[in-house]
Amino acid sequence: MDLQDQLKDLFPDHEFEQEEHVESSENTIWIQDEPLLCKYEKRKGKPITIIDGYNGADKDFKILAKELKTKLSVGGSFKKESIIIQGDYRDQIMSILQEKGFKVKRVGG
Repeated sequence: MDLQDQLKDLFPDHEFEQEEHVESSENTIWIQDEPLLCKYEKRKGKPITIIDGYNGADKDFKILAKELKTKLSVGGSFKKESIIIQGDYRDQIMSILQEKGFKVKRVGG
């Protein structure tokens, strides 16, 4: 006897509705008009890659930041509407973003 049957025994008058499974919004990311800017900088002598120019929701941009850090196996952060990745990963980041349907522009070098 599963939980659904036990609940039917406890509440015989209640009609249970089937819940629809909603697909995760992980694959739906705001597609924008302006390209994302992929910049390279050095801060305190260490290289970083900055992704800037996203005009969608912050929640989606944070999900994208986490996905990039996981795929590249690097550290990084999300600050002031930009993603900061530790190291020079412009080529890999640009290819990942283009696979997702973003327009990407390389800035600086």
